[in-house]
Amino acid sequence: MTKASARGVALLLAGSLALAACASDEEPEAGGNTGATAEDLQVGLAYDVGGRGDQSFNDSAYAGAEAAVEALGGDVQEFSPNEDGSDRVEGLANLAQEGFDPVIAVGFAYGESIAEVAEEFPDTTFAIVDSSVAELGVENVTGLLFAEEQGSFLAGAAAALKSETDHIGFIGGVEMPLIQKFEAGYVAGAKAVNPDIQVDVEYISPAGDFSGFGDPARGQILARSMYDAGADIVYHAAGGSGTGVFQAAAETGNRAIGVDSDQYQTVDDPELQAVIMTSMLKRVDNAVEAFITDYSEGNVQGGVDITNDLASDGVGLATSGGQIDDIQGQIEEYRQQIIDGEIEVPSTP
Repeated sequence: MTKASARGVALLLAGSLALAACASDEEPEAGGNTGATAEDLQVGLAYDVGGRGDQSFNDSAYAGAEAAVEALGGDVQEFSPNEDGSDRVEGLANLAQEGFDPVIAVGFAYGESIAEVAEEFPDTTFAIVDSSVAELGVENVTGLLFAEEQGSFLAGAAAALKSETDHIGFIGGVEMPLIQKFEAGYVAGAKAVNPDIQVDVEYISPAGDFSGFGDPARGQILARSMYDAGADIVYHAAGGSGTGVFQAAAETGNRAIGVDSDQYQTVDDPELQAVIMTSMLKRVDNAVEAFITDYSEGNVQGGVDITNDLASDGVGLATSGGQIDDIQGQIEEYRQQIIDGEIEVPSTP
């Protein structure tokens, strides 16, 4: 047995009792992707930092899982990691040990953990959002990826079309390749509309420090600085920190662009809702629901990545609130040009 395997088993033994109290009294046997009846479908959902209630990424994943079990029957068991994420392996292993299948890890931070756990549980079907599995060599894991740069291009185009100061901003949660895809697309979209537009870029935390996804106070400070400097629209890709961006927009009489979910619909403060011009939709909900449905039908192909893009409606722009209704024709033109390959959106700044 390898050191990684021994560690996985040890974590299983240490953590299985913690989940047992939450698990169903009638647990299905873990197995390969041979499909599951409505009574047998038991979905394990492991959240990214912050857990459910972020009004963004994690909530979107839960919405997809909930929609699937509502349509197919079954239950969802949730797991939220601790603040430093040190219990991710244990959390995934506990879900598999207790018979939840499929098990879906929400976020790239599970990239290393899921490979280890999937090898320990070869009869359980896993998926991971935002992390490629193509090179892992593990046949029971599917990668659920997104063309964030394409949706962000449309957000940038919308910002440039609506800006009255020709000055906009972007705030990322953590300075890392995944979030830089949002930045790259946003800047490219804005420049496609107005080559001379000023785009300010800031990150809440550096690479390796994931606190940037859960620090709305810092998000508010950075956004306020951008607004005070003349930006009138700021796009955030910062998870729970985005609330601070909305607060800064409300304080200064400006506007903001949300991310992942339709945040106009998810915020519970009317003052914040009013400043959300649009949101870049990253349809984690659709991807999770489709994966669970495929699992229930025995159609999951492991060891591969599935990329959700504009062509598959995996990303897009929300229209709630009507603030971008007047530019829908132009946005649709850009969308179709990207789908047709006439515009190649960069994925790095």
